[in-house]
Amino acid sequence: MKRINDDIKQNKFARVYLLYGPESYLRLFYTDKLCKAVLPESDTMNRASFEGDKTKESDIIDFAETIPFFAEHRLIRVKDSGFFKGSCELLPDYMKNIPEHAVIVFSEGEVDKRNRLFKAVRSAGYVSEFSAQKEDTLLRWGAGLLKQGGLKISRSDMSYLLSRTGTDMSHIMLEIDKLVNYCSGQTAVTRQDIDAITGTQLENRIFEMIDAMTDGNQAKALSLYGDLLSLKEPPMRILYLIARQYNQLLTVRELMDEGNSQGAVAEKTGMRDFVVRRNMNRARSFTAPELRKNVAKCIEMEEAVKTGRIGDRLSVELLLVQFSKRRQG
Repeated sequence: MKRINDDIKQNKFARVYLLYGPESYLRLFYTDKLCKAVLPESDTMNRASFEGDKTKESDIIDFAETIPFFAEHRLIRVKDSGFFKGSCELLPDYMKNIPEHAVIVFSEGEVDKRNRLFKAVRSAGYVSEFSAQKEDTLLRWGAGLLKQGGLKISRSDMSYLLSRTGTDMSHIMLEIDKLVNYCSGQTAVTRQDIDAITGTQLENRIFEMIDAMTDGNQAKALSLYGDLLSLKEPPMRILYLIARQYNQLLTVRELMDEGNSQGAVAEKTGMRDFVVRRNMNRARSFTAPELRKNVAKCIEMEEAVKTGRIGDRLSVELLLVQFSKRRQG
């Protein structure tokens, strides 16, 4: 990101850029910033945009080869082309021969670093990865957005907000915009405001179901399951996420049994700090053998569905009932 800012400040641009990674908000923010610096959006004569896996290499090259019309540059913006995951015949060699007047900016969600084009762009221009941001960064950024809206928030409540929204910055921004409007006239955001406004992600619903089962609250677990079905969530996806959550709890429980601290668990699992805290709190309600049995039962139920011995919707219902009863007993 520093290189991009420096290039913009100096008005000196590489012939080709690749901005990639799962953090789409930052990636698209810097893509827009870079492209606007190369050429204003109003210059439609010298700007071209291509998107999707139907993009042709030859179209990019043809546009780049054309002399700019009363401008210093020709700008080619390419989004989610798939060129960096599959085969690419023309562009890898072309990276060595991009005209001085052309600037090509690729924005891709996923890349294969062994890909010929990836290596060619890295050699000929600049490559920047936009990965998910650390929790501290998101806490400061989110609190800053709320401050711009005239609202204060405690660090613990900001962490709670992230646990509700997830770590995608675009989604966090949307939820914060809703909070600012909802809290109009207030000076601070409360946890009650967060509960009232933010949408709970699917993974959080799954965790709530596991909380309910662990607490022996079978009615709540089944009610949450019904809510997910009403939202058209496929039962097999719900089953998969339940199994994945129990797997996470098992991993955390085993690391806790080995004497690992919260920070060590986060480092060894790659989980976010607030996810580790939540998992550690819930894992204390189980022993490792109990969690292994739950994981095995999920696998067994998935196999029963795949072999036609039970329906997918009923399979999840039986799990919820069985796990709730086990905790009650």
